[in-house]
Order: sequence, then structure tokens, then C-alpha cells
Amino acid sequence: MTDIVLVLNAGSSSIKFSMFAVAERGPALRLRYHGEVDGIGSDPRFVVADADGKRVVDQPATLRCRSARDHDAVLSVLHAWIAGHSDDLRIVALGHRVVHGGERFAAPVVVDGAILAELDKLVPLAPLHQPHNLAAIRAVSSIAPQIPQVACFDTAFHRTQSPVAQLYALPRELSATGIKRYGFHGLSYEYIASVLPGIVGDGASARVVAAHLGNGCSMCAMRDGKSVATTMGFTAVEGLPMGTRCGAIDPGVILYLLTERGMSVDDVTDVLYHRSGLFGVSGISNDMRKLLKNDSPHAAEAIDLFVYRIGRELGSLAAALGGLDVLVFTAGIGEHAAPVRARVCENAGWLGVRLDREANIGGGPRISTDDSPVSVWVIPTNEELMIAQHTLACMHAEPARG
Repeated sequence: MTDIVLVLNAGSSSIKFSMFAVAERGPALRLRYHGEVDGIGSDPRFVVADADGKRVVDQPATLRCRSARDHDAVLSVLHAWIAGHSDDLRIVALGHRVVHGGERFAAPVVVDGAILAELDKLVPLAPLHQPHNLAAIRAVSSIAPQIPQVACFDTAFHRTQSPVAQLYALPRELSATGIKRYGFHGLSYEYIASVLPGIVGDGASARVVAAHLGNGCSMCAMRDGKSVATTMGFTAVEGLPMGTRCGAIDPGVILYLLTERGMSVDDVTDVLYHRSGLFGVSGISNDMRKLLKNDSPHAAEAIDLFVYRIGRELGSLAAALGGLDVLVFTAGIGEHAAPVRARVCENAGWLGVRLDREANIGGGPRISTDDSPVSVWVIPTNEELMIAQHTLACMHAEPARG
């Protein structure tokens, strides 16, 4: 019998999961299985792969209900599969990625009813993610109430920032209500910070900027493995242009859309979150792979804007650090789009970045020249492992139940 920490990352159309085996001695965790239920709301499919990537399950997911909000039905498929392996696997704890922890939650926490109620209040700050994160917690409570659950927050890593770095220039009475820069992708940055010393050596404690570039995008300035500044703020729509999100925008544009274009709040929300970014500018796709292969001038302009804004934010974060020693690319685009990395590095030559073109095409891990004043790296992120480690630590810290 192997004790397992199960990690869930629940979204609107999919639930991704990873199962980590707990070592009999010590805190070590080893990936056992991973997969997802994808296509929720249309034609859901259940996929499980082992640690080597070999698929052991790939089949339609028979659900009681195909609603995108029916996390009970989705998770029942996973629960049934695990139950079928109960002689081999035993879930001892379950960790969730929860996007927003607000001001209160600066560290992972074991979830109970009161905490879940507090997290519900943060749904307006992360409307694309938080409802689905919390729906998964409730679904597990319904299906397997005996399993302890831990919420791990994407905002927590950034709580080390100075008060000024988190402040908006708003009236104090509004700031006092919790309107501040929270930052996101913290689990990804925390993982990068944890592995950086073993990859870059002493440079890990210097002035580091990590670029998490995926369908959601942000960048983070770190010193001594701690967040100093980041591009996302009060919500996960600020900062860089993303797959479908606009990133930073003049607030006056929003007022204009409301007052002059007659848009409703829901209309504007749809524009900012679902119809902008790479998809909005290109009119083609939110997938960087498709845009790089497309010869449309609109696709080229979307990529141009994406690269330009990364360069602008890199300069800002370098200013927050007082310089730059290490640049890290991670997440889907960061790890796999060599042309994007090349253009970002070429534009950052003024900061001391010197690109090794062959190393970049090969995917690194180091893609800067040996004599580059700024070392540049491609490091795959592993938010799931970070969540599993936090979950296991919380279980060890929890008093025995009963």
C-alpha cells in the first residue's frame, strides 16, 4: 500500500491531477500518476499517465452530468479509478491550487467550512479560476469527506513584497478594504526559487527575474528567493497581454466602454478576460504555437506586442531590483517558444543579455553565452510538486484527528 498525496488543479473545462507517492521515511515525494479530465461540458475524456508519461487510461469520461460546473461528477470518475486501485494506493491528503488567498492567507492552510466561506468572498478577484478551485474542494468533501484538504495559494509567495510595492495610489479608505497588488503564479515562482540554487549556483540569491509565460502570463522580480515585485496586481488580468486577457490597460478605457460605448459590466468583463490578449489582437488564436506558424500580419502584430510588453516589464522589474543578474523563462510559451525567447533576449541586450542562439533552439537549460553579464535559463515549472510538498507539510503540522 502506497500513501498518496493527490493534487488537483481545477478549471472550467478541465481538472488536472497528479498523484505523488510519499516516501516511508523523510519528506520526499515521487510522481506516481498524472492526468486530467478534459472537455468538461462537451465530450469529457479521462486520461491517466504514469511517471514516465505512458498512458494507462485514455477513454471517454462517463459523467452523471456534463455541466462545466459539475465537479462532483467529474471527480467521481477520478475517485472511482483510484478506488479500483485501493489495494495499491491510499490517499492521505489532497492539495488544491487556489488562485486567490487575499490578505488573510499568506501560507497554505487545511480547509474547513469557515475557511471555505472566506475564500468564497474572493471569487470577484479571480472570477476565471476561484469558483472552479472551490467547487473542486466542495466536490471532494462530498465524495470523500474523510480526506483532509489543503489550499495552496498563488498569491501567497508575493506577500514578502514591501508595502509600497503592493500599494495602489487610491484613497486610503479604499486601500483599507483590501484593494492592493496581490500578484499571482506564486506557486510557479516558488518552485523556480526552490530549484534555482541547484541550477545556477550563487546567482540564485542575486537579482532574478522569472517570466511565467503561458496562457496566463506574468513576471516576477526575486531577490534571495523572495518576491520583490510582480506584473499582476489586484486581479490576474493585469500586467502582460495573455492568451485571452488584455493585461495592463488605462482604466479610462474601461470607463469609456461603459459610458460611451454603452457596454454593461458583464460585456466589459468578457472583453477584458475572454476576447483580448493574443486572441483579440490576432483575431486568430490564443495559442502561441498557431500564431508563430501563421503568416497573417495580425498574428505577427500580436506576437510583436507580446514581446514588446515583456521587454517593457523586464525593464521595470530590473529597476525594482536595481539591476539584473539572472533571467528565467518558464511555463508553456517560456519553455517551448524559442523564437519568443530569442526576441525577448535580443531586446534585452541593453541589460547585458547575450543570447546563445544554438542553446536557445535546443531549449537550454542555459541559453545565454558564457560571457553574458546576465545568465538566461529555461527551467520547467512544477506547481503540482510545490502543492504536494505544502500539503504534506501541513499534514505533518496538523494535530492528530480524533
